[in-house]
Order: sequence, then structure tokens, then C-alpha cells
Amino acid sequence: MDLIVYGIPNCDSVKKARAWLVAQNMSATFHDFKKQGVPVAEIDKWIDALGWETLLNRKGSTWRKLDPDIQAGVIDRAGAKAVMLEHASTIKRPVIAWPSGRWTVGFTPDGWPA
Repeated sequence: MDLIVYGIPNCDSVKKARAWLVAQNMSATFHDFKKQGVPVAEIDKWIDALGWETLLNRKGSTWRKLDPDIQAGVIDRAGAKAVMLEHASTIKRPVIAWPSGRWTVGFTPDGWPA
């Protein structure tokens, strides 16, 4: 499995993560949600590994701009997945697929392999 960083290029957390990886001499493929979309084949793996509550960013501006009825419909995995697929910016970033098969979300290099 390759090292893959999923996110949005102008996101500060994604920028920090990519810079940290470069500083560690770790090459990664970047998957841009804006250009390539959210990978439907991967989102279930993310939810299984991280939990939908962790993966869904309810603090960001995209979430706050959603219709209250859409927000209220996010009460379980299926509701969260639907919103994340429709509104990629509601996914906390970056999501990283590590070569070991492990998944992480957010910029948390203290817990990352060096």
C-alpha cells in the first residue's frame, strides 16, 4: 500500500502534513478532493478505521453553511457518509493512508511513523 494523503490543497492542515512528510523524506501521493472527488471505494474504510464521528468535521464553515435539515439527518454512519460524499469539505483533513494499512485523520505527527 502506498502512502496517500487525501484532502484539499489549500487546507492548512493538509499543507502542514505534506510539508512534514517531505521533511521526513517520505513521498506521498496526493488525492485532491476538489479535482478527484471523494473516493467512494475508500470512505467506508475510513469510517471503519476512524469512526464517522471523528471523520466528519462539524466545526468547519462547510458544515455550518449546510441546511439545518441536512445537519439534523446526520445521526449515523449512513447519514454522515452521504453528507461527506456530497460535501467533501465536511471531511476532517488530511486523511492519510499509511503503507502499513493504518489510517489517520488530521495533522497529528506525534502519532505518525517517522
